[in-house]
Amino acid sequence: MDASAIHPDWARPRPSVMTDGYSLEITAKDVDALIVAAPAVRPDTPVAITFLPGETMDARIAAAIKVRELGFEPMPHLSARRFASHDELVAIVERSTREAGVRRMFLVAGDPPVPVGPFADTMSLLRTGLFERHGITAIGIAGHPDGHPAMQGDALWIALDEKRREIAARGMATLIVTQFGFDAAPLLAWLGELRARGIDAPVRIGVPGPAGIKTLIRYAAHCGVGASAAVMAKYGVSLTRLLGTAGPDRLVDALAAGITPAHGAVRLHFYPFGGLARTVEWIVEHDRAAHRGAAT
Repeated sequence: MDASAIHPDWARPRPSVMTDGYSLEITAKDVDALIVAAPAVRPDTPVAITFLPGETMDARIAAAIKVRELGFEPMPHLSARRFASHDELVAIVERSTREAGVRRMFLVAGDPPVPVGPFADTMSLLRTGLFERHGITAIGIAGHPDGHPAMQGDALWIALDEKRREIAARGMATLIVTQFGFDAAPLLAWLGELRARGIDAPVRIGVPGPAGIKTLIRYAAHCGVGASAAVMAKYGVSLTRLLGTAGPDRLVDALAAGITPAHGAVRLHFYPFGGLARTVEWIVEHDRAAHRGAAT
């Protein structure tokens, strides 16, 4: 399926400014913050809604409805191992598409080591056939430039390609969204290998929004992202001084300098660890500065 099934941005030429065509990630609890930030966010911006433990189905669907009402494109996350039953999965897919006009979903296995119900991984969700039957046009899957705690090397690449093939066989488009990182070098190397292996799906590179340094390191530890002293120094952070905040300026600039046409379709996906308002403000300022620079 054509990449425009994911979002119209993918049918447009590569943006001249790296922050053009970005997407955001929120939780159901961030809806009020999104309402406040909405005037500064471009219409039709994709907004992913995470699948957090403890949040109800009603809360997740209400968040998707509000994202749609604000003029953005909701992309709910579904965590396979957190579904207690097939009926629960049916309900959230049916309600999300009917009540919020959802056309894209993001599937992950999820954190629990043991599934609470019948679904162990992304493939088990895909094989239900629910998504294409309910009009879903695109499925997001995770990319792991820093590796994965349960899978490494070729096995990780094989699993990624198997999911892509399964999605395509079901008539849907694939979007790959990576975990966030602090260093452009491994992200660019991963992109290069992805394309060398013939995986041509559009990619959103995960970028942490500006946040307190302790917060960034805490999320990195939880998500298994590399955050050594050398890596953080490239990002502009000294691990010997944990006070203050850090933004992704160096990372985004390095990605902009390193991404070439050979890397295929690439955009950014922002994880607002330091708050949605702060992330949107950073994007707006970076966008203005980059466009000014491009015009001179």
